[in-house]
Amino acid sequence: MRAIVNTGPNKLELLELPTPVPGPGQVRIHVSACGICATDLEMVAGWERTPFPSTPGHEWSGVVDAVGEGVDEALIGRKCVAENVLADGLEVGFEHPGGYGEYLLNEAGNVHVLPDGYPMDVAALIEPLAVSVRAQHRLGHPVDGPALVIGDGSIGLLTCALLTRRGIDVTLVGGRPERLDVAAGMGAVQTINYHELVGELAEEIVAAAGGKFPTVIECSGSQNAVEATFGLVEKEGKVLILGDYAHAHANFRWNSMLWQEITLIGSNASAGAWDVATNLAVHNDIPLQNLITHRIKAEDFQTGYDAMHNRESKVIKIVMQW
Repeated sequence: MRAIVNTGPNKLELLELPTPVPGPGQVRIHVSACGICATDLEMVAGWERTPFPSTPGHEWSGVVDAVGEGVDEALIGRKCVAENVLADGLEVGFEHPGGYGEYLLNEAGNVHVLPDGYPMDVAALIEPLAVSVRAQHRLGHPVDGPALVIGDGSIGLLTCALLTRRGIDVTLVGGRPERLDVAAGMGAVQTINYHELVGELAEEIVAAAGGKFPTVIECSGSQNAVEATFGLVEKEGKVLILGDYAHAHANFRWNSMLWQEITLIGSNASAGAWDVATNLAVHNDIPLQNLITHRIKAEDFQTGYDAMHNRESKVIKIVMQW
């Protein structure tokens, strides 16, 4: 099979690899589509989590192509997505080969079957939707009053869509006009471009938004943004941390949290959220297709990777198609 392999720091190569064979309890997926995620850029650059070589790709969709011992053969030929965390605690697209390859292995119990007519490029975005759904579960229900979402990447935009679906007024802070337009299309009542702000970040956002918020959700992965959250949330409010901050350390006064009696919540990955996310996608309750700005052939991966790496302004989600 062909696979786009991370062979060194910031280096991807299209290679021929052995096609994997499913073992007991496993399915083999013929990958249809795979999104390029910002986390992929961190992985490709080199980090401690995965060695070289490795095959990225955790935002994928595909068709069950073969099954291992003990798996119902009726799954063969079915369109699907799947939870990426395997029984060993490691993940497809990270420690285990992912959707940058034509085929991948997963566990049959992780598979979520899709309707035959569901578009596979859109299905690749069910994974980030599941990340956002888990975060909503962690946040708790209901959320009183308006919410502030910081970050105009896929997770921020999907978080906005989930909140507005629940009737919550959302203000979204981001830095790219094209993405802010998408946020407005997903129901945000107000968008703020932080590039247009001067001075202290929290103060400027509060001034632009007209006040603080009972709920603040940080999706950008920016150290400055996460440090600003305590200046953005109301007394007894909630702060949900959802970004990827690499090795950054926050710098804030713990007494700010104490005195305001703020609830600080972290959320990571998508465990337990796939049933809801798949159902939302299949019933088109969340317009996932609005996030796809580029569809490319898998062999044109370098073009897509460079566009993400260079933060081209019109790029939201690039989906590679095998």
